[in-house]
Amino acid sequence: MNILTVQTDIRVKNVLIHEDAFSVELMDGRTLTVPLAWFPRLLKATPEQLEKWVICGGGYGIHWEEIDEDLSTEGLLRGAPAPRNQARA
Repeated sequence: MNILTVQTDIRVKNVLIHEDAFSVELMDGRTLTVPLAWFPRLLKATPEQLEKWVICGGGYGIHWEEIDEDLSTEGLLRGAPAPRNQARA
């Protein structure tokens, strides 16, 4: 019996910023699109600040230095918005 094994690689390949959302391209070919409204710091950021992201955490995270925001691909895949208390930050 042949068993098909799907290889997943949830490391970040690229991040694309849209008007009201952002997309994260993963190494395995998937693309996740998430509303900026889920992350108050991202929602309040300028377009210039949003473009200043870097891959971190061994490829499993995204960091925005100027706005002090860190997201993981694991959290994005779970569909986890920012904690409510972040809105005050």
